[in-house]
Amino acid sequence: MPFDHNDHYHRLLLRQLPPGARRALDVGCGTGTFARRLARRGVDVDAVDRDAGVITAARGVAGTGRPGLPGPPGLPGRVNFRQADVAALSLPPGTYDYISCLASLHHLPLDTLRTLRDALAPGGVLVVLGCYREASAWDRVVSLAAVPVNAVCRVGVFVRERSVGRAVSRASVSEASVSPPSAPTMAPAGSFAEVRAYAAEHLPGHRMRRLLFWRYLLVHRTPSGPR
Repeated sequence: MPFDHNDHYHRLLLRQLPPGARRALDVGCGTGTFARRLARRGVDVDAVDRDAGVITAARGVAGTGRPGLPGPPGLPGRVNFRQADVAALSLPPGTYDYISCLASLHHLPLDTLRTLRDALAPGGVLVVLGCYREASAWDRVVSLAAVPVNAVCRVGVFVRERSVGRAVSRASVSEASVSPPSAPTMAPAGSFAEVRAYAAEHLPGHRMRRLLFWRYLLVHRTPSGPR
């Protein structure tokens, strides 16, 4: 019964997209679902992941390398999928109007936040949908509260997908049965408090809050004027 916690928050992340954004960086893009959603908004996206398997799958879904699956309809924005470790890249400063980092910061040095901050254009927005280690009583309370809600959502997704599955054609069912590889997972080492303390020092004016499904949202906006 699939229920993707990261996909669940895509709409929340898209609400942080600044008006007129033209260029974005998606860190830890996986198979590219969120990058394509940005492209549907007319944004050109550099989508980066260090895992070769998911990048190959992402290019295939986009119609640029995986046989057997057609590409999606033409998107207003361009998506450039790249296999790379963003922590080892030299990102040009002041470049991106929007940078997203979905469930990938805990795979990277925390100092990567400063690199991403510096890559933002004036008025740009950095959004991190992060995972954190449970370290406090409140962390555990939020985690326990998520368990029954998660179960209900999983059942809802299962029922919806079964209903859709009955309605689609045999060809569509065959296409949907080709499963992309799963992105590598890792238990987060940093706690919510540790990430918040780092952000307070290096991302002045940021906002950070816990989300229900074992995630947090961190939003940092650069000033609109010259840096």
